[in-house]
Order: sequence, then C-alpha cells, then structure tokens
Amino acid sequence: MVSRAQADACGMTRSALRYRIRPGGPWQQLLPGVYLAVTGTPTRIQKEIAAVLYAGPHGVLTGLSALRRHRMRVPEGSTISVLVPAGQARLSRGFVNIRPTTRMPGCVCYVGIVQYALPERAVADAAQALGSFREVRALVADAVQQRRCRIERLKDELAEGPVRGSAWLRRALAEVTGGIRSGAEGDFADLIHRCRLPPPMFNARLYAGKTFIAVADAWWPEAGVAAEVDSRAWHLLPEDWERTQKRHARMSAHCIVVLHFSPNRIRTDPAGVVADIKAALMAGRARPPLAIRALPADDR
Repeated sequence: MVSRAQADACGMTRSALRYRIRPGGPWQQLLPGVYLAVTGTPTRIQKEIAAVLYAGPHGVLTGLSALRRHRMRVPEGSTISVLVPAGQARLSRGFVNIRPTTRMPGCVCYVGIVQYALPERAVADAAQALGSFREVRALVADAVQQRRCRIERLKDELAEGPVRGSAWLRRALAEVTGGIRSGAEGDFADLIHRCRLPPPMFNARLYAGKTFIAVADAWWPEAGVAAEVDSRAWHLLPEDWERTQKRHARMSAHCIVVLHFSPNRIRTDPAGVVADIKAALMAGRARPPLAIRALPADDR
C-alpha cells in the first residue's frame, strides 16, 4: 500500500504515478490518493491499511475491523469504519466509512501504521452500524464471554457516547448484565419471556456447600432444573465437547435435571422447547428442594 505523500517522498513524479495506475498497469488506485502496488483483488488487511492511509495520521480503525484484530468472531462487513478528529476534511469513500468524533480514543492498539480502538470502543461503534438487535446482542455477549472487555467498560462507553443510535447497545447491555452470554442464550431468554415461563437465573454459578459444581446457562432453583444452550460455535473442538459432558455429569450427580437445546431447535421448535421446560419444572417441583446454592453470573 502506498499513499500519494509516500510516493512523493520517494521521488516518484506525478506522471510516473499516473503511468503505474493506467488501465492494465501494475498498480491500482483503491481510494483517492491511496494505491495498491500489485494487481488483483485487495485483501481485507490491505483494505484496512488503505483506509488508515486515506484517513490520515490520526485515523483509528473501529467497529468490526478493530474487533477482528482483537481476534473476535464478528460478521463480515462491507465497509471499514475509521475514527478521525471532528473537523478533519475527509469524506467517506468506497469501502471506507469516515466517522468524525470529538471523542478520539485516548489509548489505542497498533500494528505498523494501523491504529485500532480498544474492544469496548469498537463494540460500541459497531453496535451503531449493525443492522439488527440480534447482531448487536450476539456481539456484546461474545465480547464479554470471550473476556475481551468487562461489562463496566461497556457501560462507560455507553454513558460517554452519543445517545442517538444507542438503544440496541443499551438493551443488549441490560441482558448481559442479567447473565446472557451469547446470542443463542438471548434468543432462549426471548422465548422464555414470550411464553411467560418462570424467569431463570442466567449463567448461574452452582455450588453444593463450598464445592463448585458448574455454571448453568439457565437455572430454575425452585425446581432444580438447568438448561444448556449448546451452540456448535463453542463445541468445535473435542475438548470443548468433553468439558460440556463433564459439566453435565457433575450437575446430574447432584440430582439436577439438565435440559439441552440447540440454537436451531430454539428457533424452529419453540413449542417443543417450552413443553420440555414445563414438564421438567413440574417434575422438579414435585420433589424436595435441592441443597444447591446459586450465585449470579460473573461480571467479566
């Protein structure tokens, strides 16, 4: 990637530059004043470098592009968001979304010339750009689940950021504060609320005396029933599946009724999921209460 200023600094004349980016030439122009010194389709990394070169020395990647650099699983986006100081003469062009702000990040990460925002700022900015609440919920829940940022840091970003466009982030943060740790768990919570089932504790930490048993995705203490939302995204490796089985075995050993639901079944067979929960709650209430202590979800 080469900017016009870099080409000038190397002694390249404007005519030589025009010759290189001519139709069929060895270079291509990606953005005004930004060139790729090879032919072919630019990679995502090359586009991010181009976006930063176009934005200028103070540009900071944010949103999904920044989160991907923090090794988060995020949706593919068609644009790359870059923060620039308010008043800087830059317009959004092509695949670059220029976001002028009076709140430029005080701390950033960087690799080479690419500066990118910390996870909490990137999550807050991405939440304004995503197209549905389900996407925002999944993003916020994953950021907390993967320990990329703490809930309190996200709340600070929400409080300090613009009110306009923050409704989905506010709602998602309320759910995560209540224990939701994935998009699939959010869908499960919606189903429970919609069908007026007794609300469970989400991601409750279960103990028998002082002995830790497991973290249950959903926990109904009055019935001794736990529900697990088994997303394939968290069970791709054999060791992940083995940990799930061990957790199930520990809960079952303490007489906890454990239900397992896939995200697909929650979406396609909600009536069956509700029927299974109702039957388990009814059976659980018919027996003596379990001596299980539950603590709220860990605020990560």
